[in-house]
Amino acid sequence: MLSQQELSDRLELQDLVFFYSHLIDTKSFDTLREVFTEDAHIDYSAFGGSVGNLEETIAYLKQAVADEIFPNSQHLNANLQFTVNGDSATGRVMCFNPMEMKLPDGGLQVFLIGLWYVDEYRRTPAGWRISRRVEEKSWVFNAPDFMNL
Repeated sequence: MLSQQELSDRLELQDLVFFYSHLIDTKSFDTLREVFTEDAHIDYSAFGGSVGNLEETIAYLKQAVADEIFPNSQHLNANLQFTVNGDSATGRVMCFNPMEMKLPDGGLQVFLIGLWYVDEYRRTPAGWRISRRVEEKSWVFNAPDFMNL
C-alpha cells in the first residue's frame, strides 16, 4: 500500500505530466520553464525533434511553429507509471496524439501518433519538475477519420 506522501507525490507528478501536455497543445512554450528544471535534458529526436537543454528546446518549438511545421496537437496521456525515491522519481508516460498536418497542396492530413516518454523528475522548492525527458519510441498511424469520431 502506498504511503500518503507517495500517493501525494504520484498525483503531483501526474498533474505535472498533464500540465506539460497542455502547454505543448496550446503552444505555451515559455511556460515550459514551470515544468522542467533549468538544467533539464530534453530529447525529442525519435519524432524528428531536437536534443538539448530547456532553452534550446523552447527555441526549437517556437521556430517549428513559425515555420508552420508544428502540427496542431491534442495529447491523450495514458498508462503513467512512476517510481518515487525521496526527492527523485522516474516515470514512463504513454501518449496518444491526434495531429493535423498541412499538406503542400493545402489539404489537411490527420495522423495518430503514439509516444513513450521516459522521464526523470526532481523535487524542487517549487514542486516536482522534469529533469530529463527522452522520447523512447514513437509510431504513426494514418488516421484520416480519427478527428471526426
